[in-house]
Amino acid sequence: MQKIITWNVNSIGQRLARLLALLDRWAPDVVCLQELKCIDENFPLAAIEAAGYHAVFHGQKAFNGVALLSRELPLEAIKGLNDNVDDPQARFISARFGELTVASVYVPNGQTVGSEKYFYKLNWLERLRQHLAAHYNPEDSVIVAGDFNIAPAPMDTHDPAVWEGQILCSERERAALAATLDLGFIDSFRDLNPGVTQFTWWDYRMLGFQKNLGLRIDLLLASAGIKTRLRRCYVDRDERKGEKPSDHAPVILELA
Repeated sequence: MQKIITWNVNSIGQRLARLLALLDRWAPDVVCLQELKCIDENFPLAAIEAAGYHAVFHGQKAFNGVALLSRELPLEAIKGLNDNVDDPQARFISARFGELTVASVYVPNGQTVGSEKYFYKLNWLERLRQHLAAHYNPEDSVIVAGDFNIAPAPMDTHDPAVWEGQILCSERERAALAATLDLGFIDSFRDLNPGVTQFTWWDYRMLGFQKNLGLRIDLLLASAGIKTRLRRCYVDRDERKGEKPSDHAPVILELA
């Protein structure tokens, strides 16, 4: 059994103790982190290694940043989409662990529908799709996990009437995600939990978590080649509780 976790940590510096506790609690094989909010020189590598994990990371001062933590030594690490686009934002990292390739992605938020940041998001999603299409086949063993900043369907929101057409739920964002799935990827949570409404993100404001006013925007996309290995996918909702939590909860995928 392999266990893969994705978590938008919302500052690894502020939530290092929580991260180390998560590693101890779940003993995952690979962890995909997003929104590190630190440069590479400040990544807490010594603490991660002391917990028994290797790490590859792609940081950025104050914003963004992605990482992969793993029990097995990561091979063939790729930082960034490597598509000759001048883009300083640290939003993609991948590595191979034996036969399994895992990518951690932090899709732009987009701010508001129609804004400059919205079109940057759509462009970034198309760049991601092209990268995946160029580097992987559906028969490969691949997990693309992270904060996609898209709720795939109305049932992935606490109130579809409120969210339809808004940022994270607009038609063009969902179409861009669908285009990635069309490469041969599966939304593992939805595949294993049909009909279940569960969220991974809750706004800090307005008692969002306490009222369960959430969205499911943290996804683990599995290649068709490992569909038969998918066993369980669930949200560690308890991690959103307590003092100074991230606004995201970890999502856990178990593979046979």
